[in-house]
Amino acid sequence: MAVMIIGRRLLGLMVVLLLGVNLVVGAKLAVRAERTNDTDDVAFEKMQLLTEVMMLIRQNYVDEDKTRYQDLLHGALRGMLQSLDPHSQFMEAEMFADMKDDTAGEFGGLGIIIGMRDGVLTVIAPMEDTPAFRAGIMHGDKIMAIDGTSTENISLQEAVRKMRGEPGTRVKIKILRIKPQEVKELEITRAIIKVSSIKGAAILEDNIGYVRIVQFNEPTAEALQKALDELLQKGMNALIVDLRNNPGGLLSSAVEVSQKFLNRGAMVVSTRGRPGGGLQSNYEARGKVHYLNFPIVVLINGGSASASEIVAGALQDHHRAILIGEKTFGKGSVQSVQPLEDGSAIRLTTAKYYTPSGRTIHDKGIEPDVVIPIPAEQWQKILVKRSREELGNVEPEDAKLDLEHVTDTQLERAIDVLKGIRLFQSHAARPREYARQP
Repeated sequence: MAVMIIGRRLLGLMVVLLLGVNLVVGAKLAVRAERTNDTDDVAFEKMQLLTEVMMLIRQNYVDEDKTRYQDLLHGALRGMLQSLDPHSQFMEAEMFADMKDDTAGEFGGLGIIIGMRDGVLTVIAPMEDTPAFRAGIMHGDKIMAIDGTSTENISLQEAVRKMRGEPGTRVKIKILRIKPQEVKELEITRAIIKVSSIKGAAILEDNIGYVRIVQFNEPTAEALQKALDELLQKGMNALIVDLRNNPGGLLSSAVEVSQKFLNRGAMVVSTRGRPGGGLQSNYEARGKVHYLNFPIVVLINGGSASASEIVAGALQDHHRAILIGEKTFGKGSVQSVQPLEDGSAIRLTTAKYYTPSGRTIHDKGIEPDVVIPIPAEQWQKILVKRSREELGNVEPEDAKLDLEHVTDTQLERAIDVLKGIRLFQSHAARPREYARQP
């Protein structure tokens, strides 16, 4: 599961549905022992083993105050869920209540999306114009410590709780950056995070439109339509949709955005559970279709995750857009939450996302049609230059960067591709005169 460090008013919603991760609170998870090779007798034997170990611990462990039945049982449940995948989790009552509570009070955050990559707490992407973004955190950074405590074996929810806090308070983050390899220790001030989902709408050269989708939330589709209508009024005849460093958001928003570029009834994405489990849903393009008459390029990179991957995969499979950039993150699983009698709950992976052609997104990502890698140092300069141009923001550390010759090679290639498509279309539309053959 990927989690956003944001204000408390949004935390519950984003933890529930961020990056296309559906947490179906209260969903009844059927027990289907017959679908495994384990018999009831084998299950009983294993439960006896668990009971035996608990009794040995209670009778012999040196610190008796750590051997309460509830503590031992909760520890066993945590290990049980963690052994499945990084996104399945046991939540004690306090943590579960905290997840659901999205209205009482406000908490500050850093503005980053985190997930697990090879068992390591990893930044999927920083959100634009947030404390994490301004501190220079980048997608792919490994979070090694929070306030001096190692993140080894930490759960996503535990990491969230450590980084969240009162606005104006500070948190120390130790990160490992792979390329170039370096360790950084950052002290970041928490803030209430408010981010517009649509940014940078503009007409580029040759009437090519550009729009950047920062995240997928409830207003995204409506805001996108407004931006595109304004670009069309200015003469737009081709479009670049920038999903780079977009860590995702609501599944419903991803479907609404995709359907604006697809024919009614076209498949956008499907979810599938275990074979024969019955957990399968198909999401198709509905409503009015607005934008079918111009070519599209979608920009993606390793910071594009979940809802971004749904949109990119749908437009690619339906041959509605050319994807340029780098392979996406590969976050495409669905978690259901089942409350338990004592107020605790389990979060369990119950399905995965699939593109219209049947490709799985999870752990695979979406491959671009045209691969254009951008080194981390160049990408950081691109982000700083963009921030300066749009907001006039200059952080002290960024002021040293030479941005005069910074080139967004992925964006430039997108412009070249769209120019080529428009040129081909204009030639194809002209009547041809053929020399008469003798």
